[in-house]
Amino acid sequence: MALKSNAQIDTVKTTTENKSIPAKIDKKWYDNIGIRGYTQVRYNRLLETNENLGCEQCDRSWGKDGGFFLRRMRVILYGQVSKQVYFYVQPDLASSASSDRLHFAQLRDAYFDIGLDKDNEYRFRIGQSKIPYGFENMQSSQNRIPLDRNDALNSAVANERDLGVFFYWAPKKYRELFSELVKSGLKGSGDYGIVGFGAYNGQGANNPEANNDLHVVARATYPFKVKNQIIEAGIQGYTGQYVLLKSNLSTGVLNANEDLNYLDQRIAASFIIYPKPFGFQTEYNIGKGPEFNPTTSTIENSSLEGGYAQFMYKLDFNEQTLIPFARYQYYDGGKKYERDARSYKVNDFEIGFEWQPLKNFELVANYTISKRRYEDFLKPINVQEGNLLRLQAQLNF
Repeated sequence: MALKSNAQIDTVKTTTENKSIPAKIDKKWYDNIGIRGYTQVRYNRLLETNENLGCEQCDRSWGKDGGFFLRRMRVILYGQVSKQVYFYVQPDLASSASSDRLHFAQLRDAYFDIGLDKDNEYRFRIGQSKIPYGFENMQSSQNRIPLDRNDALNSAVANERDLGVFFYWAPKKYRELFSELVKSGLKGSGDYGIVGFGAYNGQGANNPEANNDLHVVARATYPFKVKNQIIEAGIQGYTGQYVLLKSNLSTGVLNANEDLNYLDQRIAASFIIYPKPFGFQTEYNIGKGPEFNPTTSTIENSSLEGGYAQFMYKLDFNEQTLIPFARYQYYDGGKKYERDARSYKVNDFEIGFEWQPLKNFELVANYTISKRRYEDFLKPINVQEGNLLRLQAQLNF
């Protein structure tokens, strides 16, 4: 009997057609891994009227001596490695360690999701990820229209992330809707469930826990359709004890809590009308947190409040997209992550547009009219006003 060749073993000839059918090849786990990312390059100095006006929370190239700036360089690895296990890792290769040191690699996300049912409607997220607080906080910088997140809600969680465990629930049809709101260019926030809650360290991303008290957070949101429009309303809140970093305190600050622990709690409401073509987005939060008092040179637990309102219009033409927008934001309170829990009062108005001439390229022009009071021990009296035109080029891959 003649032995069959390898080619004959790997191929089966049909009796009715002279066609070869390849043998079945098992799919490997790494076949489910994808890679994507984006890069943002900015210039903030056009039409600038006050070089002393800055925004540490926004980016470090605002104001005096600022130039071209690589704001983000993200490369994302992700994959559904099995039906109920998903992972996501995102480093940033352009983090700024300080105003005179740029382009450090730093971890942003490193988590995995464990589904509890066949459709992963119930799932746990474990690792470093975004805290479910604030629609714009969870919205990717790749999708957000204004160049920076608003001061009021973004001051709640540094870099929007921390290390913890979270539970999310959303029926399959809503998970698909959350995904479609991002893919279709409607500026969705991503899938953080209809309901989400969890516990996290509370010191911010890439920082170790500094006390024995975890922060806890909860959020509920609901998207629904009214004729052609998609509307989403949500509420969220968190509470915990935040520990001020000694390295962030100026010599001479008086009467800070001896253990540097401060009550840190907020509640916020969100309301979004997705741009089809007209859109509107607003959020507001109130709470308590550490704040520098320039009168007494102390850091006190103080009330805080603030939010924003944003209008936008999505215009599609010739396979291009143009989204003009206008946003007003207000914040009165401390920023716990900045020196001496710096005291702020912010009134900013922004007007501009996002233009997508190509699928993988975006250009944003953002004219800012700003009045900011930001005071710490080194600058107990500091009010800055000014205007500037900011530009950003973004590559998506």
